[in-house]
Amino acid sequence: MTGILYIVATPIGNLEDITFRAVRVLREVDRIACEDTRQTRKLLDHYGISKPTVSYHEHNEQARSEDLVRALEAGENIAMVSDAGTPLIADPGFRVVREARERGIRVVPIPGPSAVITALSAAGLPTDSFAFLGFLPPKSGQRRKALEEARALGMTVVFYETPHRIEDALADMADVLGDAPIVLGRELTKIHEEFLAGTATALRTALETRPAVKGEFTVLLGKSDAPQAQTTTIDEEVASLIQSGVPRMDALKQVARRRGLSKREVYKSVSS
Repeated sequence: MTGILYIVATPIGNLEDITFRAVRVLREVDRIACEDTRQTRKLLDHYGISKPTVSYHEHNEQARSEDLVRALEAGENIAMVSDAGTPLIADPGFRVVREARERGIRVVPIPGPSAVITALSAAGLPTDSFAFLGFLPPKSGQRRKALEEARALGMTVVFYETPHRIEDALADMADVLGDAPIVLGRELTKIHEEFLAGTATALRTALETRPAVKGEFTVLLGKSDAPQAQTTTIDEEVASLIQSGVPRMDALKQVARRRGLSKREVYKSVSS
């Protein structure tokens, strides 16, 4: 008889944010697969859970997936956890879940904390529909392209950002999104939890005044109710995108979308 793979959500900060069911499952399984065994050990020690742990992260995901599936086929029950929140949501785990299902192994989700849902519930932005983008690209040109696509969705968009990239990301948001409402959730459920709301420009200015920017960010982009004012010429806008790393033809397309023009009209303006 094969074992069961449990996908267990764990706290994103406050260790009290875990369900009774999650604690019971972690106590009953044969082993626990986790991103960082040291991080998970803090949670297990807090609840007096003594179970073998095995690392499962992006660098060993392929090989370790095969090991875990073999153990499941041998009858072991295994819990998968991430460092924080719900596994597989911008975290490793997809390969082992897919492989387990393909081999007829039962996969059971144990729901709980998620930074995406936590931020959405308190941000004050529409939640009737939303999109989650994970982490934006680290390079400005690719990030701007992703933001253009996010704006075109016409709904609340959520993504994660690191403290060392948040100010650069806000600079790109200011250029691409203009005065669209933005909410930053920082250190969610932790002692220094905070929500900051405003335009990208205002939020970047606020962060720049701090001696240091710490903590992971959950960023929520709202739909702008007003058309974005054009403060630069078409030539300047295209040149700025190209300078940031966007290929010339993509830059022409982006500017055309922003201004409601055809690509031919933008090309003609830049070439004249």
